[in-house]
Amino acid sequence: MKIFLDTSSLFKLYHEEEGTKELELLFSQSKITHIYLSELTKIEFSSTIWKRVRTRDISDKQAEITLSFFEKDFAKYIFITTNSLILEQARNLLRKYGKEGLRTLDSIQLSTCIALTKEVDVFFTADKLLQNLIEKEGLQTKMPKS
Repeated sequence: MKIFLDTSSLFKLYHEEEGTKELELLFSQSKITHIYLSELTKIEFSSTIWKRVRTRDISDKQAEITLSFFEKDFAKYIFITTNSLILEQARNLLRKYGKEGLRTLDSIQLSTCIALTKEVDVFFTADKLLQNLIEKEGLQTKMPKS
């Protein structure tokens, strides 16, 4: 099985929270052959980590350890380059879904999903709006508990 993880679902693999066990179970029971991530996820993941430090959810030391684990795992993932076609599609998606609340970075994640339509079996997100928009684009999606 080939899957795409957005940052909200990927984060659950590195930080115990609601939905973590569900994703771990999926990984242990499924024959996942490819895990796709947007190149943007590298930035969003770091931002998420430091937000957790600011909100005192994790310590500085935990943040550094988690970021190191993620960076060591880069070879496990296929990072999709955020090229001009993905950015142009993201701009069009903002025109289409902006009124529904689609924001800049999620438009790039959604555009990346659309670009992977033929490669990916299931698109994972823990973001309800993004899941709804992935479904509206006719893609198979699943949401770990958030």
